[in-house]
Amino acid sequence: MKNKLLPLLLLVGTLTVSAQETVLGFSKKASDEELKLEAAFEKELTASNLDDWMKLMAAEPHWVGTAYGEQNVKWMEKQFKSWGYDTRIDTYQVLFPYPKVRVLELTAPTRYSASLKAIPVEGDPYTEQGDKLLPSYNAFSTDGDVEADLVFVNYGIPSDYEELEKLGIDVKGKIVIAKYQGSWRGIKPKLAAEKGAIGCIIYSDPMDDGYFQGDVYPKGPFKNKTGVQRGSVMDMPLYPGDVLTPGYAATKDAKRLDRKDAPTITKIPVLPISYEDAQPLLEALEGPVAPEKWRGGLPITYHIGPGPAKVHLKLEFDWQLKPAHNLIATLKGSEFPDQWVVRGNHHDAWVHGASDPISGMVALMEEARVVAKLAKQGNKPKRTLVYCAWDAEEPGLIGSTEWVEDHMGELKQKAVAYVNTDGNSRGYLGVGGSHSLQAMVTQVANTVTDPQKGVSVAERRMAANSMRGGDSSFKLSALGSGSDYTPFIQHTGIASLNLGFGGEGSGGEYHTIYDTYTHYTRFKDPGFQYGVALANTAGRIVLRMANAEVLPFELTQWHSTVNGYLGEVMKTLEDMRSDVEKHNKLVKKDAYQLVMDPKKPVAPAKMEAEIPYLDFSPLQNAMADLKTSIDTFSKVDLTQLPAAKKAQLNKELMGMEQVLLQDKGLPRRDWFKHQIYAPGFYTGYGVKTLPGVREAIEQKEWKEAQEQIGVLATTLKSFDAEVQKLIGIAE
Repeated sequence: MKNKLLPLLLLVGTLTVSAQETVLGFSKKASDEELKLEAAFEKELTASNLDDWMKLMAAEPHWVGTAYGEQNVKWMEKQFKSWGYDTRIDTYQVLFPYPKVRVLELTAPTRYSASLKAIPVEGDPYTEQGDKLLPSYNAFSTDGDVEADLVFVNYGIPSDYEELEKLGIDVKGKIVIAKYQGSWRGIKPKLAAEKGAIGCIIYSDPMDDGYFQGDVYPKGPFKNKTGVQRGSVMDMPLYPGDVLTPGYAATKDAKRLDRKDAPTITKIPVLPISYEDAQPLLEALEGPVAPEKWRGGLPITYHIGPGPAKVHLKLEFDWQLKPAHNLIATLKGSEFPDQWVVRGNHHDAWVHGASDPISGMVALMEEARVVAKLAKQGNKPKRTLVYCAWDAEEPGLIGSTEWVEDHMGELKQKAVAYVNTDGNSRGYLGVGGSHSLQAMVTQVANTVTDPQKGVSVAERRMAANSMRGGDSSFKLSALGSGSDYTPFIQHTGIASLNLGFGGEGSGGEYHTIYDTYTHYTRFKDPGFQYGVALANTAGRIVLRMANAEVLPFELTQWHSTVNGYLGEVMKTLEDMRSDVEKHNKLVKKDAYQLVMDPKKPVAPAKMEAEIPYLDFSPLQNAMADLKTSIDTFSKVDLTQLPAAKKAQLNKELMGMEQVLLQDKGLPRRDWFKHQIYAPGFYTGYGVKTLPGVREAIEQKEWKEAQEQIGVLATTLKSFDAEVQKLIGIAE
């Protein structure tokens, strides 16, 4: 889907665990039994397996519906069976558009026809596979044939349109060209359409993703002039998954929406292009010179327009149902077979997908192989392990979403947690997820050795954070969207984690024809050292959850983190009020007009509506009550409980995350039901914590904001009631 790790890498460090010897049932230090098992697990991990498997799985393009994609699934199933897993392939019929017509032309003041084709590179035979390579396009763009003046909109995010409004530039009836980055790609056409644009072009600027960053492929890892980032522009902040079956599984006989009624297909045509194809379009623009922060790395003066550049964009797609094959491999637990630890990674790619997702997929397979080998030696996990290889993640988290929607009732009863991985490379450990798992993940991170530095991956993360002036404590980042954990946590309320290494294997191969075995083994993770580190880290997490006497959910740090989110929301409102007051004072003094350059006029500044005060006391009181309950519970040594009470406690702990759901979901997008974190409505993947309250404030919907404060307070009171239930069991 996207570069999923970079936001995490800025937020994750190491944690000083509570001084208490036990925290909700697990020791500050792992037991000798756990460490012995994990040492045996680590010893069996073999890098050459990852190498061999990637070479096979990434040998040909394998997007959803391809023969090679199905071949990969069947090959993986064979491997899992040979290791001792019960396997099945769950297939769903999902809508997937394939590009039939792609035309982009500059029609005035000069003429230029975009090539829309990446060139093969010397030394990488995978880039020379011709018609096997998926053409560059944005999945779930609508069909369209439009011609209009062009407007440059920087990254095409809300603040950019505010800047255009100040300059008196309207995109209504125009075609916009936006840079990749700044937000998830699907936000760009969504916002452009809301502003009245009739088409959208997205390109990768070399300042962000090209020669400005370093040598381009094949000399270096970065995007060359013909590289194009494919990707979905489905309106996933509304709902992910199959666009025709919102909220229910896309089985063969499912009732489907008419395509014209599917709300997550874009309203305007949108096409991604290379910076080679973008330069003639941008060079033909006139109008105001772009603000300094908008300018990129091309050897031109960046103008905004509109015109005199006029472009013709024509797109037509073959809209067909395609089979999405999910591999489900199960190792039955020895003591608690009806408690599942679910582990997943997707297998489909836009082209070869060596980095995204095969690097994560082969790490998962090696992890699963060794876990099964240990089981045969007498170390069978107590809880059932469910390993999943998802299809159709790239066009919209489709395979995992359909499977979760199909098995939601059973998952809510049996799933302990979901552990997700995706692309992986050299660098630092990044982890996001349910904050109740923070202490356990920290404990694991302190036991895994970084393959380049010889210290724990936790210690290396701490050093990186300290160098950047950040918080050196370990804090899981909150999960927005962007990979297959989304339906588990956001829709179903299953505690989830997303982890991987990255930060040192940077490059421009993402979603291009250059994401190949050759590129990966040269630049991303030579020798697959970090692939083994990922298998080691995720495997230890899975083993600890599978074998824990009391599930390792810890609420003290959960409360501290959520309370911090509340403080951030309250500060956001205060800052908005302060900014408006300052702005209005300057307007009254005519300050904006006095400092304006008469040769660069902007629209007159207007008075803004004052920001009201909201009553946060229901939330503050709920958090205070929660702290009292959690403090009481944290003092209990759960390891001393009899087996029957531990079993009862575990059952309750498994359902704690579900208490944070609201059946009605978030305003305007009821598929997302989690009240603590969700993807941002106008950032896509970017997380919004306390999303109902925060987004209402940001959109200045004051009545809604106050209502959402009440909704969240009710949710937290229900959570407090669950903590009280835990206390009752432990007494």
